[in-house]
Amino acid sequence: MKEGPRVNDEIRLPEIQLIDHEGTNHGVISTDEAKAIAAEAGLDLVEISPNQRPPVCKILDYGKFKYISQKKASEARKKQKTVDVKEVKMRPNIDTHDYEVKMRNARRFVEDGDKVKVTMRFRGREMAHQELGLQVLNQVRDELEDLSRVEHAPKMEGRQMIMILGPDPRKIAALQKAQKEAEKARKREERLAAQRDGNASDEAEEPEMEAEDPELDADEANEAESEDDTDRQTAQAAAEA
Repeated sequence: MKEGPRVNDEIRLPEIQLIDHEGTNHGVISTDEAKAIAAEAGLDLVEISPNQRPPVCKILDYGKFKYISQKKASEARKKQKTVDVKEVKMRPNIDTHDYEVKMRNARRFVEDGDKVKVTMRFRGREMAHQELGLQVLNQVRDELEDLSRVEHAPKMEGRQMIMILGPDPRKIAALQKAQKEAEKARKREERLAAQRDGNASDEAEEPEMEAEDPELDADEANEAESEDDTDRQTAQAAAEA
């Protein structure tokens, strides 16, 4: 079966609805007439809506049309996110450090849009205490609740208890938004702190006004008073002469 639309002589119905290369709708015309118009324009007659009766055909450059269609399909495939299932293995008696490392990995997987399969493995007499493993799985579920949802509740499969968490797009979007707002607030506070530090530095560099020396002021006053006495004595001597 041919892939893609039918073109030119592959269109065998007697009538079609025609849209020409300039976008003009010619309505229903004979297929032969439409082919003649396409040939005169040096283009192709391409069936674009085969399910309509009669089908809709358009006059265009089929080679260019095919190239653009393939390019769009390729870009769409690149944008598609392939959801992987990442596995995190634990034991009922997992230590704190190991648990924290595995939880960081699980959180990163979910943030990247992948599912997380949490496998709780039991050995020997641990099978008699499955509730301990369930407690750990419930803790994992609660700690990842802010960005995931349970797709497969904890269930025993052989000697393993398995739980699957999937990313919740709305929760992840809300979390990312909150993180961005917190980052903006942090940067804003840093700028304000830098401005405050700069203002404090400018104030420290301003020259201080010289403090008045009371002893110096007293000396200046005595000197001025002595000059006044001298002037009076000089004036009196001149008057007596």
